[in-house]
Amino acid sequence: MNRAIPFLRRSMLAALAALACTTVSAQLGGGRPIRLVVPFGPGGVADLTARVVAQKMTESTGQSIVVDNKPGAGGIVASDTVAKAPPDGLTLLLMSNGNAVTAGMFKSLPFDPLKSFAPVSMLGYFDMAVISSPKSRFKTLKDLVAYAKAHPGKVNIATINTGSTQNLAAELFKRSLGIDVQIVPFNGSAAVITAIQGEQVDAGVEILAPVLGQINGSTLLALAVMGDKRAPALPNVPTVAESGAAGFNVASWNAIAAPAGTPADAIARLNKEVNAVLSSPEVKERLAKLGVQGKGSTPAQQWDFYTKEIKRWSGVIQQAGIEKQ
Repeated sequence: MNRAIPFLRRSMLAALAALACTTVSAQLGGGRPIRLVVPFGPGGVADLTARVVAQKMTESTGQSIVVDNKPGAGGIVASDTVAKAPPDGLTLLLMSNGNAVTAGMFKSLPFDPLKSFAPVSMLGYFDMAVISSPKSRFKTLKDLVAYAKAHPGKVNIATINTGSTQNLAAELFKRSLGIDVQIVPFNGSAAVITAIQGEQVDAGVEILAPVLGQINGSTLLALAVMGDKRAPALPNVPTVAESGAAGFNVASWNAIAAPAGTPADAIARLNKEVNAVLSSPEVKERLAKLGVQGKGSTPAQQWDFYTKEIKRWSGVIQQAGIEKQ
């Protein structure tokens, strides 16, 4: 009998065992499910973004990632849940504009907006837009701005509730263009759209994806998008920057964070997996259909962006005279 054969068999078995150990050790928490806490109800853009990424990460890592919806209180419930979770990489938070806004909107929070979390990666950005009725006298944003400058206080712009991303984007919009307009808050996007279509207001500020179908169906008119580039879905619609507010750039965003104290190797593993998923053509396409530009980052880049967003929105809140809650 060839003595090399048993030796080869033992070597192969050892190699397979080592590979198995490497695979198991690469999984966080021994392969237990990872919980991604989302501060919104099911079905919205942020929730769907989280589910696309979670599904693909589950496929690529073999470790189940479960989306846990915890809406309410401006994202405070979800954020507090993650802030108080064990820092083992098995509980993650879907961050958004809401986290940056909340930091400036509340006198006190049950967690520290900066010290309670460890950054993982950005996930993506999605456009916001200035919209009006197709029957409106304003066919372009420049029309609206010219009228507002000639008739101070006579233009009404609808948003959802005071302190929301849309509401604060409208406040920043009017200051950037130097116009005196009335920001009118409504209780929800449906009420905003009804008011615009009924011409109870002159225009509104809303996240683009949920109203894109109505824009394409000509029941709403997009005057401008608020990001630094034209939206791929509306290439003929100018940006606010093109319409008179140079440098204006506001977009909704999502990112992933973990509880503070999560080990650096767990953060690195999560960051690597998130960025790999976001580079997938399949994921890019699925997110694009939601109006989301999937884009990852390093943890440091995410945190730099987040701290700048806190500073920006805190300034807008103060300038708008919005009382802290």
